[in-house]
Amino acid sequence: MPVFRLDDRLVFPPVHLAEDGLLALGGDLKPERLLLGYSQGIFPWYAENLPILWHSPDPRMVMTTRDLIVQRSLRKAIRRKPYELKTDTAFRDVLFGCAEAPRPGQSGTWLIPEMLDAYVKLHELGFAHSFEAWKDGVLVGGLYGVSLGGAFFGESMFARAPDASKIAFVASVRQLDAWHIGLIDCQVHTEHLERFGAYEVSRAEYLEMLTGVLDEPTKRGKWQLDLDFDAFVATGGTMGLADANGASD
Repeated sequence: MPVFRLDDRLVFPPVHLAEDGLLALGGDLKPERLLLGYSQGIFPWYAENLPILWHSPDPRMVMTTRDLIVQRSLRKAIRRKPYELKTDTAFRDVLFGCAEAPRPGQSGTWLIPEMLDAYVKLHELGFAHSFEAWKDGVLVGGLYGVSLGGAFFGESMFARAPDASKIAFVASVRQLDAWHIGLIDCQVHTEHLERFGAYEVSRAEYLEMLTGVLDEPTKRGKWQLDLDFDAFVATGGTMGLADANGASD
């Protein structure tokens, strides 16, 4: 199958034409195109000195907020309350943290300056958000993604202290669940996310799941955590769900 070249028109080819997940190249990173891409199961992922590459992998890694599994060791760490958790207070810094984080088998980063600028713009428009872990006033971990309707499209995470990104991730899932944002797009398989309860579905299944939640209202603007922190800490982030899912070390 061909890889399509995008022009200035705000349109993507049908995702079933993606070859090994790669659907198209070119176009731009304007907010309108990014949001259209996410709504159709397409996201940009490329490196420096390459054209913009648009992907729609098959299978797709997903989870719902009710799938969350918190391993026993992480529950213990959450109960120690090692970090202060926040959202949308240092979005750009979270991006830089993700860009600088080493990735196994990768040299350099896909979060090149053009990508950083594009997601900062989405954040300013109220569509992109960060979940953050802080220690003594220093950002030590976090993650970011894009929110549309009842879906959160996770992009990347980083940690500079033990369990920082893991605890921020658990908090993000619990908060998204409280806000009825139930579908989390994890894009491609990683063992790390699989341990949290993420799983693979076909592209067709993913698009059906996505269509089912995009009609819900988008929680747009700057987010503020309103978790029940006492319950979050007391249950190690499980909020009564992980035991039913068989969480263990």
